[in-house]
Amino acid sequence: MPTLLHGIEFLCLGLWLGSDVFLSFVVAPGAFRVLGSRDAAGAMVGFALGRMHLIGVICGIVFLLARLARTRAFASFVAPVALCVVLMIALTVASQVGVSPKMAMLRVQMGSIQATAQDSPLLAEFSRLHRISVSLESGVLLAGFAGIYLMVRELATAGS
Repeated sequence: MPTLLHGIEFLCLGLWLGSDVFLSFVVAPGAFRVLGSRDAAGAMVGFALGRMHLIGVICGIVFLLARLARTRAFASFVAPVALCVVLMIALTVASQVGVSPKMAMLRVQMGSIQATAQDSPLLAEFSRLHRISVSLESGVLLAGFAGIYLMVRELATAGS
């Protein structure tokens, strides 16, 4: 049973990290390259980002539950790998609840990002929020890479 639960932990972290890498480096650039307008591409990426956030939070919760079931100790939540996952959840929730709705509201107010004047305060605020969103997602990626490394190290240490 511990091996299965450890496998679930790896699967959850791997799925979350993989979906984040795929969205960041394939879906987002592809949408802006292939779709006819920046507005359509932004809508596509926003839709995918919302779904990825939901999947990520679910993976994070399942990871923590599997870890608790495997170790049978709440102290395992303060292990570095668990703290990475908690950080990933916090950054994802901050992005989904704090940043994404504001960006969506600005998109509606502008009507079209593509047609909005470059000196528009709405566009400036949208760009600022976009930078925050990218920073939060970068934090999730870095915490995920650290988490994978720490899980492998944890497994190697246990096997020694």
